[in-house]
Amino acid sequence: MVSYEKILTKNMDTPGYMGTLPEYRATGGYTAFEKALKMPPAEIIDIVKKSGLRGRGGAGFPTGVKWSFIPKTHVGQRYLCCNADESEPGTFKDRQLIERDPHQMLEGIGIASYAIGASVAYIYIRGEFDLGAKIIESAIQEAYQAKFFGKNLLGSGFNLEVILHRGAGAYICGEETALLESIEGKRGKPRTKPPFPAVHGLYQAPTVVNNVETLANVPYIINRGAEWYASIGTPKSPGTRIFSVSGHVKRPGNYEVPLGITLREMIYTCAGGIRNDKALKAIIPGGASAAFLTPAHLDTPMDFEAIAQIGSMLGSGGVTVMDEETCMVQAATNLLEFFYHESCGKCTPCREGSSWILQVLHRIERGTGRASDLDLLETLCRRIEGVTVCAFGDAEVAPVLSTLKHFKEEYVAHIEGRGCPFQPNVELVMAH
Repeated sequence: MVSYEKILTKNMDTPGYMGTLPEYRATGGYTAFEKALKMPPAEIIDIVKKSGLRGRGGAGFPTGVKWSFIPKTHVGQRYLCCNADESEPGTFKDRQLIERDPHQMLEGIGIASYAIGASVAYIYIRGEFDLGAKIIESAIQEAYQAKFFGKNLLGSGFNLEVILHRGAGAYICGEETALLESIEGKRGKPRTKPPFPAVHGLYQAPTVVNNVETLANVPYIINRGAEWYASIGTPKSPGTRIFSVSGHVKRPGNYEVPLGITLREMIYTCAGGIRNDKALKAIIPGGASAAFLTPAHLDTPMDFEAIAQIGSMLGSGGVTVMDEETCMVQAATNLLEFFYHESCGKCTPCREGSSWILQVLHRIERGTGRASDLDLLETLCRRIEGVTVCAFGDAEVAPVLSTLKHFKEEYVAHIEGRGCPFQPNVELVMAH
């Protein structure tokens, strides 16, 4: 049995808990950046490609391939954007990376910017991350003072300005094109693609958008090599990944593990099993946007391909665990309330459909549902799925479609019993 170590956190009152530059340098920090600045940018992109590093923000797209999409013949400004807008329910890994060790992200930003020829990098951080924003700002100033950012870095001739941009709390700005719109001072709404950000991104210039954890992996790949990184995990999903485990487990927290361990290992070895030794009922494997799974899926490897094959996704890495006493209708309703509130309103199916789905779910949960509501929910979801500008529409219907698939009997019990069998006296307040 592999031994998994929970990511350690320091006491917030301990001096230097932020992960200061001297602390980071003492463990080899910025040596990868120094090494990278002596290499041709194309070689760095090739190393990241060979490592197999995939995006850790949601879609899992190969990072080196994304970098290579920047037009080689483009003359003029290019941008790198670090997506620190971690707003997915059940996900809190990037927050800890930012608050505990911001310089590994910043070093990754430096290497990535040099590789794609970007002289300006933005860090777009979630508006609610007040502490994280202060820590990053302090770390950026340390990096400038040490000449890792600014002009003619380490005598290489490469210039890099790094700017922290705080969001205003909109979940949709975690979508890369909505993030770009927000930085430009517009309402955070997704753009129609194509064109893709690599060609027309921030201010219509070639742009790469990478997640915090993705960039934090880059220094280790440059220092230790592509083969080392590719030897961890699975052939198609190499490396480690940080999973945020929450819900009804004995030891909730962030766990960095090799991709490919099973859901069973994650829940029962890393997180210590179900709280109060109750039976497991459901699992969300990749944040609120991922479809629910059941105990029948416990031996599924946690890699991008295996989770996709059973109808869900690794997404943002938020693993939410629910025990036998959880009401699946209420769980789906809770997530739909979030998605309804966070819809940007650009696409009619998403804007209007989320309202109707929520009304039907509220009706079922409070005991006034009808047998026809099950087909109605299915129809509403199918008319949203796959027809919106961004993936938000697919995300908001995933909780409903997956709970209907795996726990339909609970919906039937609510309708036939005229109320919630788990919380019979529940009174829901309409969200609109």
